[in-house]
Amino acid sequence: MNFSKVLIQWYLQNDRDLPWRKTKNPYFVWLSEIILQQTRVAQGTPYYLTFAKEFPTVFDLASASEKDVLKLWQGLGYYSRARNLHFAAKQVVHDFGGTFPDTYEKIIKLKGVGDYTASAISSICFQEPHAVVDGNVYRVLARYFNIHTAINSSKGIKEFKALAQELIDVTQPGTFNQAIMEFGALHCKPQNPLCDSCPLSESCLGLQQKTIKELPFKERKLKIKKRYFNYLVLKNTEEKTVLTERKGKGIWQGLFEFPLIETSHLVEEEVIVNNEEFKRLFSEKASISLFNEKEIVHKLSHQHLYTRFWIVEDKKVSENVISWDRIEEYPVPILISNFIKSFSS
Repeated sequence: MNFSKVLIQWYLQNDRDLPWRKTKNPYFVWLSEIILQQTRVAQGTPYYLTFAKEFPTVFDLASASEKDVLKLWQGLGYYSRARNLHFAAKQVVHDFGGTFPDTYEKIIKLKGVGDYTASAISSICFQEPHAVVDGNVYRVLARYFNIHTAINSSKGIKEFKALAQELIDVTQPGTFNQAIMEFGALHCKPQNPLCDSCPLSESCLGLQQKTIKELPFKERKLKIKKRYFNYLVLKNTEEKTVLTERKGKGIWQGLFEFPLIETSHLVEEEVIVNNEEFKRLFSEKASISLFNEKEIVHKLSHQHLYTRFWIVEDKKVSENVISWDRIEEYPVPILISNFIKSFSS
């Protein structure tokens, strides 16, 4: 059985009607690939459409402010992707005169672009035979060839890339890459794959060996860190509050949030009001109340944030004061956005 031929034939009959597939413009393909990293298609599509409308050319994206880019990205998470997207747009403008680079070697030099993204763009837009390997591809190959090498190990990354490269149809590499990814997304799904109607079932080693459910194999390496966030939400008679921009290289860099006191565990009101940051921001007459009795657990890939929002009523005017009616202008983490919606309703 010709693996690539069967997949391409399946794809031509079953591919989804997605907006970025209507173009070979590398700018829009790149935009879709960055947005869809670690994002489901259903969630990412509205963001893609918004970005394509707001920034119809790479020049528009490059000339935008980081604040505006992060605001449009709000809710997608992994905000370093948005900052890299913005930086790379400037690279295209400054280093390539606004013409998107047309080879794998040039594309991979863009900020935030790795082997997968460079392979996708170069194959789809410029017909270069570079195989893509994403979560869907790992799953299809691991099951079909019954491979038990960990996909998150250096050995596994090299092994699967080499196999995908060996299988790619060099006469239509872009179509093959989209076909194998689409097949993994729609047919060879993580849960309940459609093995009964699979065009590859007769030669699928995983199906023959009954190992479908345990593949692909992934080593458990990630240790989840617990953090305890206490946000101080100013509320006063002037309808003002305080927002600060997160600095440094940690989570949510460049986004805005309420003043934060991070503790080593859940704490009570007394600990908050006696904290030096609280005393610096607010007067001795400030009153405080807990908005959410039950802490909100916000789960990121590498850490869980146990969060409480403390409402602070105070007449003292602090730094970084803004009007509540302007708060929607600022890019904030989804955790903060959800609180604002709940608090304002």
